Amino acid sequence: MNFLTIGHRGIMGVEPENTLRSFVAAQEAGLDAIELDLHLSKDGALVVMHDTDVDRTTDGTGPIAEKTLAELRALDAGRGERVPVFEEVLEAVQAPLQAEIKDKQAARALAEVMNARGLAGRVEVSSFHDEAIAEIKPLVPGVRTALIASRYGTDIVDRAVQAGAETVCLNIRRLTLEIVERARKADLRIIGWVVNTQDQLRLVRAFGLDGATTDHPEIKRTGRFTA
Repeated sequence: MNFLTIGHRGIMGVEPENTLRSFVAAQEAGLDAIELDLHLSKDGALVVMHDTDVDRTTDGTGPIAEKTLAELRALDAGRGERVPVFEEVLEAVQAPLQAEIKDKQAARALAEVMNARGLAGRVEVSSFHDEAIAEIKPLVPGVRTALIASRYGTDIVDRAVQAGAETVCLNIRRLTLEIVERARKADLRIIGWVVNTQDQLRLVRAFGLDGATTDHPEIKRTGRFTA
């Protein structure tokens, strides 16, 4: 089984997160897939940013939902990079993508783009919100989905199955063998996050996970040698 290495917001340990610069660097580093985050702007654009506001990652302030795409474009997202829209990422890189949606509205907007471009085979849709995963499943035929969890127990497996997810993306700090075994019995893939050190990599390999989300590209280079 191949061990999947996913670039977290591109390679945010090296480049400004969720920027085209970061995504291109992740692809050039040979990461197997790239994770990104999606919000809707005030005028309905699918913009790539993690937080609900722009304060941490740009030189601006305020909620994304209260800004138009033009206003978001005027911000510096780090090293002169601009806040990208999802469609730009599709053009900038060819790698498989894991697109995290923050709410049901973003799910519907993403579904439109995926159907128009035939992206069910390239883009896996992830979310912390069960209802967002359940929302997109009937909207995009054949879409692969992943339920993300930070604080969770064994109930995460039942939640994922009920939402129709094929994968669980789990905070490795709370991971237990019982949860891994339950996920396997439910035929779920398991991705661990965030894996940035050799000790963390050894942990997820010991659990037999299917892959890891990382901030640093060297995890890809060493991952196949770690057991």
